[in-house]
Amino acid sequence: MERVNETRKFDLNIEEILDGWKVKHAVREIIANALDEQILTDTADVEIRQTAKKSFVIRDRGRGIRYEHLTQNENAEKMSGKAPVIGRFGVGLKDALAVLNRRGVKARISSRHCTLTTQLVEKHGFENITTLHALVGPPDDDQMDGTKVVLDNVRLDEVEGAKSLFRRFNSEDKLESTRYGDIIRRQDGEPGKIYVNGVLVAREDNFLFTYDITRLTKKMRRLLNRERTNVGRQAYTERVKSILLEAENVDVIKMLAQDVGQHETGRQHDETKWVDVSTRACKLLNAADYRVVFATASQQREMASVVDNARREGRMVITVR
Repeated sequence: MERVNETRKFDLNIEEILDGWKVKHAVREIIANALDEQILTDTADVEIRQTAKKSFVIRDRGRGIRYEHLTQNENAEKMSGKAPVIGRFGVGLKDALAVLNRRGVKARISSRHCTLTTQLVEKHGFENITTLHALVGPPDDDQMDGTKVVLDNVRLDEVEGAKSLFRRFNSEDKLESTRYGDIIRRQDGEPGKIYVNGVLVAREDNFLFTYDITRLTKKMRRLLNRERTNVGRQAYTERVKSILLEAENVDVIKMLAQDVGQHETGRQHDETKWVDVSTRACKLLNAADYRVVFATASQQREMASVVDNARREGRMVITVR
């Protein structure tokens, strides 16, 4: 690939601005690219630091961005499935640059190959049409490692909001890992979350757990939209079920079985409304010789003294239908 020796204008050809995106979503894409490069090149941790009141640097130590990356729609390297990368759409960087420009945030990207900034410029051959262009210039340092993104006029809460969309920046308790993904304890006062390879794609108010799906189905790959927000449940239900049907951790099984008993109170979570999940949890708990008693609500009323004795003996009473 040729080296950039003079500043040139590169039309980003962005047909659709993502109106629903906030600054944090654009910053998320930049962080995601940096994290992916860290994974793909097995290099040092990504650096995110504040340099002034409204200035931040996001830096990886990978191969360094080239202007050719701005031409990608789907990144073949990331689509290969050989590494648990976050990104999928090469267009995500262009989306981010467009949103930042619209929101008044200045971005400057540099590597040993080139520098990139953005500017609204008249489209070549159509002087009455102004579009967003990347200004591609020679590198500041042709020996530097990785890619450095400098953001100006961005607030701390916007950067922290972007970081909160990644599992690695949240303090969450992993309960179990399966070949399809991880089961994570839901944090008090927060909804359940759905991560895909560590990036948040959905929230679930009535889920018992949070999940990080690390092995995607073809359906998931098809339904994950480039916005990565408000992804529908149909995209990930199959994988969440697969994770739960492989769960063996006693705490997870116990929590599932206890939740089955909440159907009488109306506080049952959605996962245990799936018959195959709730049935397996109860069978595993029973087979594990755990001190548990299964009884219907009517049996508990009719044999109240027996149930009370079981509880006094330290047995768990699970209400079943």
